[in-house]
Amino acid sequence: MQENSRYAVGIDIGTSTIRCVVGHIDGEGGNPTIVGVGSAPNAGMRKGVVANLSGPAAAIDTALGEAERMSGYQVDYATISINGSHIVSVKADGMIAVGAMDHEVNRDDLLRIEDVATVGKVPANREILEVVPHSYRLDGQDNIKDPLGMTGTRLEIRANVVSALAPHLHNLQKTAEMAKVDAHTIIPSVLAGAKAVLKEQQIENGVAVIDMGATTTGVAVFEEGDLQYVGVVPAGGANITNDLAIGLKTDPEVAEKVKVGHAIATGRGSVEGISIKDGEEIHTFSTADIDEIVEARLEEIFEAVQGELKKAGRAGQLPSGVVLIGGGANMKKIADFAKEKLGLAARVGHAAGLGGAVENIEQPEYAVACGLMLVDGGNISDNRGKNGAHSAGRGSKAAKDSLKKASNGARKFLGRFKV
Repeated sequence: MQENSRYAVGIDIGTSTIRCVVGHIDGEGGNPTIVGVGSAPNAGMRKGVVANLSGPAAAIDTALGEAERMSGYQVDYATISINGSHIVSVKADGMIAVGAMDHEVNRDDLLRIEDVATVGKVPANREILEVVPHSYRLDGQDNIKDPLGMTGTRLEIRANVVSALAPHLHNLQKTAEMAKVDAHTIIPSVLAGAKAVLKEQQIENGVAVIDMGATTTGVAVFEEGDLQYVGVVPAGGANITNDLAIGLKTDPEVAEKVKVGHAIATGRGSVEGISIKDGEEIHTFSTADIDEIVEARLEEIFEAVQGELKKAGRAGQLPSGVVLIGGGANMKKIADFAKEKLGLAARVGHAAGLGGAVENIEQPEYAVACGLMLVDGGNISDNRGKNGAHSAGRGSKAAKDSLKKASNGARKFLGRFKV
């Protein structure tokens, strides 16, 4: 990436598919124009975490190659996603003395109090991805949203801390480095998707984003302008495919065609037979059997999602409902199913408002990659070597420094979340 480039890149590292989006930022604060998109099937990941390095690295390289050819731009840096049920959020608080009576709270004070709040809250084998301040208290004054520039002596914080297991984070970065890409920032998939599909009013009122991936389903809850909770359920669309393969006694490839072409989440009016052609063979199945299998797995997934909403204390209490993204959100009538099971308004989310003539970019499975690209737009001048040279080698101290920068970039993500 050239030093003064106005290109932003997001790479969604999914368990089954890698997706890359390249956007061009035209002027300060301008909406990005999508100039390159690439995708590739992924192997070597299990439920959102890396199981071997070479599979995801090859898929990243393929997806980037496709996006580079479309955009005419060589990608060296990007914002990438992290996923898996190891991602958790906990509440934290802390207090510091900020100085004499005439001392103005500065950014160093805010960073220091974040460090104080996280000490002892996050185990040594975890890396902090997000520190989301919910409110500050300055010399007894409560509910301060931003104390920067205020005068006082005693500063307190209440915050939400999102963390991931350090080995999974390191392995994810290594796969990107093997594809010759350095990470500006590493962000949970569901938070990146939220960046692309939510409006500020929804974040203020109360809303949840549900990212239905292949083997994971991420849940992020927002209210009063802040991230309140993040959780990941270890089940997704691939589980439905496997259930169909077992229940219909057919190959997973045929089961996937059945799921994509004929599965309906709820409300099918009649029972009929459907036919799937696989090479020279034609397979016939009953919609009653398909519906029974699909509904059973969706019930399990959404019961777990409801459990995450209960942990957040927001089950049935989100005025703006839920927004569904990810490949699983393409299932017919999935919003109706979510509305019934969660007792909330539900809709399928799309990454709208992005320019460009790229087909399918507004599909829900591209929401995460588009959100990552939008976040990367705020990082285009950070973490770069001279003339775009890589600053980190695998296993080196520079690589560890690069990972630390990526984590710190993620911690500042919510400061750029406002739409």
